[in-house]
Amino acid sequence: QVQLVESGGGLVQPGGSLRLSCAASGFTFRKYAMSWYRQAPDKERELVAHITTAGGSTTYPDSMKGRFIISRDNVKNTVYLQMNSLKPEDTAVYYCHAQGTIWSDSGMDYWGKGTLVTVSS
Repeated sequence: QVQLVESGGGLVQPGGSLRLSCAASGFTFRKYAMSWYRQAPDKERELVAHITTAGGSTTYPDSMKGRFIISRDNVKNTVYLQMNSLKPEDTAVYYCHAQGTIWSDSGMDYWGKGTLVTVSS
């Protein structure tokens, strides 16, 4: 079965760093673009970072640009999110997302269950 399992969340102080991992199984990971999203209570889920199938291109919203780095290992079937200079407003549940591309597995997408990141002193 398809699984996306996030890990690495927890409590971190403002200005600190955290590295999230998302282990994928049950589908052809290398054919899927991967993203991290986050959702704070009573807020809309928002994109954090995106990476193309081979990892050749990444995308970040302005609020995350320069602080967050997405990467992937298509041998380990894992996508990562390195978060630096964390701010209290980064507190949210972070979700891993897999999206089939228009070139392969179009229309297919999967979500992880999320991992909680809390930025507080």
